[in-house]
Amino acid sequence: MGEKSERLSIVRLIAGIPLFHGLPKDQIDDVAMIVTDQVFKKGQIIFSEGDEGNGFYVVITGRVKIFKVSFEGKEQILHFFGPGEPFGETAVFAGEHFPANAEAVEESRIFFFSRQSLIDLIKKTPSLALNMLAILSRRLRRFAALIDDLSLKEVPGRLAAYLLYLSEQHEGSTELKLTITKGQLASLLGTIPETLSRILGKMTAQNLIEYEGPHIRILDLEGLQELVETGGRL
Repeated sequence: MGEKSERLSIVRLIAGIPLFHGLPKDQIDDVAMIVTDQVFKKGQIIFSEGDEGNGFYVVITGRVKIFKVSFEGKEQILHFFGPGEPFGETAVFAGEHFPANAEAVEESRIFFFSRQSLIDLIKKTPSLALNMLAILSRRLRRFAALIDDLSLKEVPGRLAAYLLYLSEQHEGSTELKLTITKGQLASLLGTIPETLSRILGKMTAQNLIEYEGPHIRILDLEGLQELVETGGRL
């Protein structure tokens, strides 16, 4: 691929990222000028907790895990990000260090935007800042819900909330496919794989869901919602 074709490809990819939706072509071109195109192998650390927040990232292909590790070495997964989703942006705006770790869970192509280049661009393009604020607001609501789930709900309620979240992400579809392992899902929900398997079995027995491997079919949306609202006891 020639340099011109490669640049056009990057411009098209940037135009498809929700963070940059609505920007005119000349501003998309400006964004393309500051991007660093990177590829991370499966299991490769992108940044570690405490690293300087010198830029933010957007997943182009692949999947990224955001997690923290306790003093005892236990991993708590906070989120997974897939194509089109930014991560690491909070530390960039605050001028602080990254509050968690980021790791590629499969080979991932990721665009990196340096903090200073981004600040310079936002000064020229205020609408970019508005787009980023909208993304951050949705992210904050999601993390607030996660904290609520982990602290106030039993594990079945956390799983029900996650399945409803996945359904919402796929325009209300009841046919879901998990893109993470059962162990990763258990960590995300603050439990262990054995407990997760038992809960999946109970949900199946109560005709809330059907599942086979990574495929889950929601049979009773209202039942899952009730499970979330009542604290999550099966």
